[in-house]
Amino acid sequence: MNASNVPSAAKVSVATVAQSLHFPPSAPRVLPLLKRQLVDINVDIQQIIDLVRLDPGISARVLQAANSMVFSRGVRCHSVAVAVNRIGFNHIFEIVANAVAEQVLVQSLVSYSIEADEFWRRSVVCGLAAERLAGMRGEDPNTAYTMGLLHGVGMVAVDQWVQRHMPTLGFFGRGFPNDFSEGERVLLGFTSAEVGAAVLRGWEFPPEMSEPIRWQHAPQGAVAHKQLNCLLYASRWLTDRVCAGANWKGVIPDQRLLAPLQLTAASLANEVDELNGQLDLVLRNLGVEGPVEAESHGGDQLNG
Repeated sequence: MNASNVPSAAKVSVATVAQSLHFPPSAPRVLPLLKRQLVDINVDIQQIIDLVRLDPGISARVLQAANSMVFSRGVRCHSVAVAVNRIGFNHIFEIVANAVAEQVLVQSLVSYSIEADEFWRRSVVCGLAAERLAGMRGEDPNTAYTMGLLHGVGMVAVDQWVQRHMPTLGFFGRGFPNDFSEGERVLLGFTSAEVGAAVLRGWEFPPEMSEPIRWQHAPQGAVAHKQLNCLLYASRWLTDRVCAGANWKGVIPDQRLLAPLQLTAASLANEVDELNGQLDLVLRNLGVEGPVEAESHGGDQLNG
């Protein structure tokens, strides 16, 4: 990272970076399985929904198509399940076929030093965590899942812009809760969270999804959707905890941000075992061999 890069990078706008991303890359594990399911005349639609939910790229495509003028009839949907049913098998197949054709977009986030598989896993775990917490706190689980699944989409947009225009630029992460935001703001003048919110607004996703993503590194600063902001904060902590596994050396979540969810750090940590089980099931369904890397006992560490 060269300091001489900073002034020119800082001239770029959030909108410019957001517009550089048409769709997030699709997970290479999910696409082949989904395509095989779609050509099976006996497939249950719930099987299709379950696979679509595991891929941020396809989920975004399906939701955007379902909310287009062709399918929406003026009624928006925020749920992958509703979107799949609204679009139908034939159009879902077209979306998947297009995604397969664009697999060249499947890539690591080079400027963040994050491998594609790691980014996919963190996206899915965050979606599962948000869905679970939403069900406990009266929020729509489908909206929460999509919000969690796409919470890092701004990083994809930033990385694609950086690789095109300033490939020597790199970001250093400090871990939860700020992640890469401090370096992003120094080098770009804004964060990937702001870019992610702009991407979702461009895709006509509702504010209850885009605003928590925008404020994910500073949820206390948000004016609206405070419970969802706190829910995403808690989901990101769980993601950090689950994906780090036995190597986790993170911080205890801020109790002020858990209070609107009626949670404590210890009760949130008690969700780690459940999420490990859900992730294990996802990986097994996708044919990934070996146990899930993460070990639980999160509640024990926070109760001591």
